[in-house]
Amino acid sequence: MMKDSQRTLVIAIVAALALAAPWVAYPVFLMTALCFALFACAFNLLLGYAGLMSFGHAMFFGMAGYFYGHVVKTWNLPPELGLIAGVAGAAAIGLVTGALAIRRQGIYFAMITLAFAQMVYFFCVQAPFTGGEDGLQGIPRKPLLGIIPTHDDHVLYYVVLAIFLFGFGTIYRIIHSPFGQVLKAIRDNEQRAVSLGYEADRYKLLAFVLSAALAGLAGATKAMVLQFATLTDVSAAMSGEVVLMALVGGLGTITGPVIGAFILVTMQNYLASFGEFVLVIQGVIFVVIVIAFRRGLVGELSALWRARFQPRSTEPETAD
Repeated sequence: MMKDSQRTLVIAIVAALALAAPWVAYPVFLMTALCFALFACAFNLLLGYAGLMSFGHAMFFGMAGYFYGHVVKTWNLPPELGLIAGVAGAAAIGLVTGALAIRRQGIYFAMITLAFAQMVYFFCVQAPFTGGEDGLQGIPRKPLLGIIPTHDDHVLYYVVLAIFLFGFGTIYRIIHSPFGQVLKAIRDNEQRAVSLGYEADRYKLLAFVLSAALAGLAGATKAMVLQFATLTDVSAAMSGEVVLMALVGGLGTITGPVIGAFILVTMQNYLASFGEFVLVIQGVIFVVIVIAFRRGLVGELSALWRARFQPRSTEPETAD
């Protein structure tokens, strides 16, 4: 494990890079990556720490974008209310979906989430407030809290960074709380956790709703940044992408999904010139990563760090 001084140095370097990033790289690209990083962290909370595989997490991400766009554009309300509507709407959908899905386990749980996601997708195709196949376009960037000029990409970047840090901090606190320890116990051995008196279904449902709400925060923030919400965000492909982000970075690690999200978004952005071959290139890269780094990039690097720098315990010598 890192010493306190090493951890402080790493945090300081990351903070400096995050603050300077929009003056070096394209701010919209960075904001999009941060939104997907929060989305991946929310998914990792469910799969990496609760052991629940969801094949339909895009419905929370995408629907939150629609809720945000409708509140801000159609109802002409402030963006902070749009963010709240996105989170609340995603949490409500998560409550309904989770209440039914947790009645089953394993692949059956995953298939129920996929079925709900497909229902939400076809609802978005037909519903008038989503704009159908055209989506919601031209969502205005209004001042946040009435004073923060979000039309400026550099200013908006720091707003998105603050939102990401809030969501990331919330997930970190959940994981390291007694509630998070119970989730890990249920993930590792649900029968044993039940025998100790924990109501596993209640914990799993709460984890599902929290994950959905945080995914909704990411989706609403993305709609605020890009000023549109489309069917792509609620599609099955988006649910697959967030799984890849978590796997590439490292399931069950706090920073792995962030790294995985940045890798995926960077590939999509800088390999776009290859056209349809970008999917082939991505597939090859992902296969190599999954084979070479079975615990994800962060998981494998953490294991190497512990093997290299963590002092080995020595047994005390006994006198003859």
